[in-house]
Amino acid sequence: MTDPLKPQTISGDGVTAPLRYPAFRRIWLASLLSNLGILIQGVGAAWAMTQITSSADKVALVQTALLLPVMLIALPAGAIADMHDRRIVALVALAIEICGATALTGLEWLGLTTPDLLLGLCFVVGSGMALMGPAWQASVSEQVPADTLPAAIALNGISYNIARSFGPAIGGVVVATAGAVAAFALNALLYLPLMLALVLWKRVAAPSRLPREQLRRAIVSGVRYITNSPSIKIVLTRTVATGMIGGSLSALMPLVARDLLQGGAQTYGILLGAFGLGAVIGALGMGEMRQRLSGEAAVRACTLAMGGAMAAVALSHELVVTAAALVVAGAAWMLAVALFNIGVQLSAPRWVAGRALAAYQAAISGGMALGSWGWGRLTDAAGVETALLVSAALMLLSPLLGSWLPMPRISARGDEAEGLADPEVRLPLTGRSGPLVVEIEYRVASEKARVFHALMQDVQLFRQRNGAYGWSLARDIADPELWTERYRCPTWLDYLRQRNRATPSERALDQQATAFHIGPEPVRVRRMLERPFGSVRRKEPDRAANEVLPGHYTRGGRQ
Repeated sequence: MTDPLKPQTISGDGVTAPLRYPAFRRIWLASLLSNLGILIQGVGAAWAMTQITSSADKVALVQTALLLPVMLIALPAGAIADMHDRRIVALVALAIEICGATALTGLEWLGLTTPDLLLGLCFVVGSGMALMGPAWQASVSEQVPADTLPAAIALNGISYNIARSFGPAIGGVVVATAGAVAAFALNALLYLPLMLALVLWKRVAAPSRLPREQLRRAIVSGVRYITNSPSIKIVLTRTVATGMIGGSLSALMPLVARDLLQGGAQTYGILLGAFGLGAVIGALGMGEMRQRLSGEAAVRACTLAMGGAMAAVALSHELVVTAAALVVAGAAWMLAVALFNIGVQLSAPRWVAGRALAAYQAAISGGMALGSWGWGRLTDAAGVETALLVSAALMLLSPLLGSWLPMPRISARGDEAEGLADPEVRLPLTGRSGPLVVEIEYRVASEKARVFHALMQDVQLFRQRNGAYGWSLARDIADPELWTERYRCPTWLDYLRQRNRATPSERALDQQATAFHIGPEPVRVRRMLERPFGSVRRKEPDRAANEVLPGHYTRGGRQ
């Protein structure tokens, strides 16, 4: 059997290195066709809306309808991607998208399309995209080795933007010659190669020795991880801001073609093609930019370039000038969102990768969806040119965020460290037993107290993002060298997960804290059951008939 992560000989290095891996190469090529179909449908939907209504608000809402589901269901989608086989999740998502595209085709063929129906079915397609995104992006790390992950992320961006370079132009031709119905039908057909590629992918995933989390708990775990990860919070905040401001360009592009350039569907396709061409150029140059500039400097350069390009689009009434400005804007946009994407992926370990990527998708898509609505309203009130100029001014000011929230420095993805042995247990426990209280006693020299306390603030963050809550650190007033770290986990099973989720860098922090200990005895750890009789779920029995967990006792003895 061929090793799915064993490279085959393909010339080229750098950004093309992931294409050496068969599974990634097949899925990437199929996704290129799928992205082509999505862009063709986008042209059809936006242009169909301009034919149904003259409202700029409704036209901008097409993009909102496609992107809003990503914001609304991103975290459940990310949790599902982490809990289940990501290949199956992606196939289900594609089926939803095909149903939405097919329904659009049928209604348009029958002449029954209304603004509300068009927006509703775009929302269905967007829901499939929302479910697909985390599973697809998180599975990239299963298709290529860790050292080629940034290049694989860039290639996925290139895939979308190659499609963006040609899809809108093709979409413009299709809509101009055969109408929006042909664009919708072609999109439905172009989903099929990706479904086939996913069916052929023989995904290999190491089974977890612990039971799968429930959906509600998995969502809570994802939110907890993100809120206790400073680097991810910074990247997501910058992503939302950039998405809200930069979303004006794609949302108002049909109106730029119609009102500023006095063009039709083909003009709109040319504009989107120029933006996509720029994005491809930007993606190809991403490696060079990451080598030469820090993350903050790169993002600052991108936003400044995009702000200038947006102003040029607002003021231009010539197709050539507008297209040239859009090439610059596309390159800057692609580089910025790729830098944000890489920042999230390299900050999250594998167990929470889907949820972290879902949060990123919610940030970029939610920012663009809300921004699109706002820019549409402003356009209705003040016109396309004014809306774009306001957006350009805000984009030029956005680098000021870097003085408050600088992009974090991230060099490599933090996957889980080697699992720890289960602690000694002499009390009969089930997975639902809890809450569990953990106390760790350190004896620290008084002259090192401040340094130890500062280190423990980082320890607090990694404990909490991996599953702990109620964390505290106390110093004995009668014995100042004695420090007690205390935290809770909801259940015994949550505690086992928390112990085995630490990354090597987090495990190193734990070891640094232990290194401060100067006592004659090792660091003392107490694990106590806060509710010793009965589980967290009071209405359920302590033990399920078929429950088997590491470190547990049966009624007759330890397993």
